[in-house]
Amino acid sequence: MTTVLAIDHRITGVSAVVVDAGGEVLGTSARSMRLRHLPGGRVEQDPRDLLASTVHAGRAAMAEAGVPIDVVALAPQGDCVLAWDQRSGRPLSNLIVRPDRRAEKVRADLSEREHLISERTGLALNPAHPVVKLAWLRRHVTTDGVVSSSDSWLLHQLTGEFVTEVSVASRCLLADPRTLGWDLDLLGLLGLADQQMPAVLPSDRIIGTTIAFGGTVLVGGVVSNRTAVLAGEGCVQPAEAICAFGSGADLLANAGASATNANAGLTSSVAWRVKDETTYCIGGQVDAAASAVQWMKQLGFITSLADLDRVAAPDAGGVLAVPALGGLGAPWWRPGAKAHVSGMTRFTTVGHLVVAILQGVAAQIAALGSTVAVDIGQPLSRLRVGGNLTGCTTLMQALADLMQLDVEVRPTAHTAALGAAVVARIAVNPALSLSEAIRVPEPSTVFTPRWSSDQAIEFCSRWAEAAKAA
Repeated sequence: MTTVLAIDHRITGVSAVVVDAGGEVLGTSARSMRLRHLPGGRVEQDPRDLLASTVHAGRAAMAEAGVPIDVVALAPQGDCVLAWDQRSGRPLSNLIVRPDRRAEKVRADLSEREHLISERTGLALNPAHPVVKLAWLRRHVTTDGVVSSSDSWLLHQLTGEFVTEVSVASRCLLADPRTLGWDLDLLGLLGLADQQMPAVLPSDRIIGTTIAFGGTVLVGGVVSNRTAVLAGEGCVQPAEAICAFGSGADLLANAGASATNANAGLTSSVAWRVKDETTYCIGGQVDAAASAVQWMKQLGFITSLADLDRVAAPDAGGVLAVPALGGLGAPWWRPGAKAHVSGMTRFTTVGHLVVAILQGVAAQIAALGSTVAVDIGQPLSRLRVGGNLTGCTTLMQALADLMQLDVEVRPTAHTAALGAAVVARIAVNPALSLSEAIRVPEPSTVFTPRWSSDQAIEFCSRWAEAAKAA
């Protein structure tokens, strides 16, 4: 009976949960972390704040739970990097976090090799990915110590080991997703061949022990917070997917046991390696969700998310919208695209526009899902959703209608941490299967398609033509 302290790292803070063997959350805590916005698009954090927030959140969750823990699991933010001294553990730089854009020149210098990098790693090269930030640190900050993703530094602080986990390494654009080891050619290309790299471990490995949370406790069960949500939502079979609504709509699907070279606009990586078997994932992000809501607020259509269903009409009244208010993201990647609205008459109301915009967001997610389905060779079989827009019935119903899938809304807010807890249970009890280790609550709401397949196909066809016009 394993009780897990699972800690999820996000850009803005750390959250911790204590969860028992039955999946019941016994205690929770969260600590925010300050971002430093500097000139030139630089965004940093103090790594010591990451460590302190991790320990404080973990201890607070344990205090609320009031029970001893067996293992500490981590769902790290793998896109954050730093330079540090491997002998002492002393940071040699601040953490460079995902929104940071200082490495744009490094990316531009590698543009001629972009296809090679994408082909070898399954990920497109852009300034947000860790690899260009690691190279920037080597070129502009220090040649001393090592440069790595933040999980390696944090695990070193907790256990003394110099390691990383396979799903985090996969996101660095320096690891081969098929061999699960560092790609020496890419290390040389980025000027990192001379430094020692952390050992790449399976997700279900016991890494060591720590006294950071009081007493001596195991540390094991590490998986990138981006992919941990798949395990936390129970999406462990190929073609099962999640869509997390936050600043955008991030769709991620289980791609099974074969590494996939994604179509342009999608990203593929390792989801986890458990019980000597590797699971891959594929997905992309639709940026329109949050920007569309913000635009409707600016125009006075709504004042909060809660207004969306109240203001929405029963249908769109013939209005069709492509809410490309910040361009079109995956799978098009057309940043210059413009929003497009058609079909308005003098009888069009605000309610019709709200429905059309929400249908437009759903249509983008549906198009992304169709592209994912092509890459994994089968249609999506399950869609579970979470985040700030799942309370909007109009949007969730449109998503079910256009994707022709049941849309399952989950009640938990700790999905990534619970995914790490799944892996930790197997690390402590290797006899457990992945399905036996999962503890997923029943959905709070399920949206079933009301449109026929023909209706969905006809709408998506018209919407795709409108997207071309955008």
